[in-house]
Amino acid sequence: MWLLFGAIAIIATCINLYMYRAGKDYKLAMAMGLSFTALTIVADYSMVSDWVKAEDWSALLDVVPGMAMALWVLTIISILLNITPILLELKNKK
Repeated sequence: MWLLFGAIAIIATCINLYMYRAGKDYKLAMAMGLSFTALTIVADYSMVSDWVKAEDWSALLDVVPGMAMALWVLTIISILLNITPILLELKNKK
């Protein structure tokens, strides 16, 4: 599920940037990009929770350390890309 949400978040972010560049209203795409980023994180957390319930310690030891850093980096990138149009509009108004 997290993979599907992540793919939708990437697509929504690309649409967000395209719509801004085309001069159209991009705010819905921005909200979708950020929302699906959040859903990706929650789905990933749910997967880890299932591993804990199943006491699958090897999966946790193998995946979680690298996944934690990847989630931080990708979430920060998603936030920055999705708010870029707003920041550019503020810069152009000055």
